[in-house]
Amino acid sequence: MKAAKLPLISDIHRFALDDGPGIRTTVFLKGCPLACPWCHNPEAVSPEAEIAYHAEKCIHCGDCALACKTGAISMETLERIDRTKCNSCGKCADICPTLALKIIGVYYPPHQLVEELLRDRVFYETSGGGVTFSGGEPTRHMDYLSAVMKLLKQNGISIAIQTAGFFDLDEFTDKLLPYLDLIFYDIKFIDAGKHKKWTGVDNKIILANFLELTKKNKDLIIPRVPLIPGITATKDNLIRIADFIRAAGYDRYQLLDYNSAGQAKRSYLGKAVPDAVKSLRWEEKAHEQYRRIFNNRFFRSN
Repeated sequence: MKAAKLPLISDIHRFALDDGPGIRTTVFLKGCPLACPWCHNPEAVSPEAEIAYHAEKCIHCGDCALACKTGAISMETLERIDRTKCNSCGKCADICPTLALKIIGVYYPPHQLVEELLRDRVFYETSGGGVTFSGGEPTRHMDYLSAVMKLLKQNGISIAIQTAGFFDLDEFTDKLLPYLDLIFYDIKFIDAGKHKKWTGVDNKIILANFLELTKKNKDLIIPRVPLIPGITATKDNLIRIADFIRAAGYDRYQLLDYNSAGQAKRSYLGKAVPDAVKSLRWEEKAHEQYRRIFNNRFFRSN
């Protein structure tokens, strides 16, 4: 479950309002051990740098083709990039005048990233906000994150993390937990077979880590459940998850409505949208029903 010590960052999202209390800056680290077909951030799944191509921004100037040393770019194809030849060097993105091409994945040394994050310090302080680490799966890079979090804490910054829970608990407890003020912990399935089918990994570690962290400091954790129509959002699955987290002593949680933005992001990366999610759509009426099923296990009315 360990990854490279020098992770790439796919994005730094400033003025985030949905990733914890107050105004936050969210850092998305690349690399994830799960392969959820509905992933909202497919650009953060691979740990490697990637090139995104936004065809609607392209003015067909041809500068990218001239800059490409591997012959991966052709002005004669709609796809523009032959992904089998592309080495993600980023030269095409550097020269693109309209930002139709963008490199996804930049490395920041810990001190440089902290300097970048402290630019928003005044917003954290006035709103009760801070920094949130997301991905991908940020716990894939614990040594790096530990160094960054230590520097942030020296500056009095609140720190949150969003995780799928697939990590080594001892390492997490030693390297990250001392710095964390909030843990958003995703639970997608209780059934191990369904979890393996849809994410590619078993959930034994995920559920065990959740329960052990609950014993250590339940007040830090907010369980989160993605509502993926017909996949995670089924009556049986939602009831089982609700009963699981309620039995662990929780009365707070977040239900995450399905967002189809990940499908467009996949196309920018030259990746096919999985058949299982092609027809998925967010529908308010259906999601109200999902929320009602879950909330009823906590005797809530909304």
